[in-house]
Amino acid sequence: MITRAEVEDFLYREAELLDDWDLDGWLALWTDDARYVVPCNDAPDGDPSRDLVLIDDNALRLASRVERLNSRKAHREYPHSTTSHQVSNVRLRAMEGDELPVVAEFTVWRFRGERSTTYVGRSTYRLRIVDGELRIRSKRAVLAMGSLRQVADVAIIL
Repeated sequence: MITRAEVEDFLYREAELLDDWDLDGWLALWTDDARYVVPCNDAPDGDPSRDLVLIDDNALRLASRVERLNSRKAHREYPHSTTSHQVSNVRLRAMEGDELPVVAEFTVWRFRGERSTTYVGRSTYRLRIVDGELRIRSKRAVLAMGSLRQVADVAIIL
């Protein structure tokens, strides 16, 4: 039985790895069949197989994203922004097979130069236990913002 405290600690660890720009450590939290989706603001329930989404990464694309963000090729994030990922209101749902659905609210502050940007939304996770450790099978980060005009892009990992 997985407790809410264990899940919260896991999600806090994910946030810490992202804020420390330990993207390789963050990538290690994922399963081999990973899926990371950020839908468009105007279609938060959008299905990546038929709708336009901001991000739709499988394990290979997620690894490529991490490789790019770790290099100078990610011009929007080199040098890296300072971020602060906040996780709250963590709710566990009933197990579905070997996966634990989890819902959490997030706020991510991004500081770059003289600008600060805030991303607010809700993440839906599907977690699995792999080799005795919690792992992320999927994460869907739905932005609560009506528009991305004030932030211009999503160059960081939510």
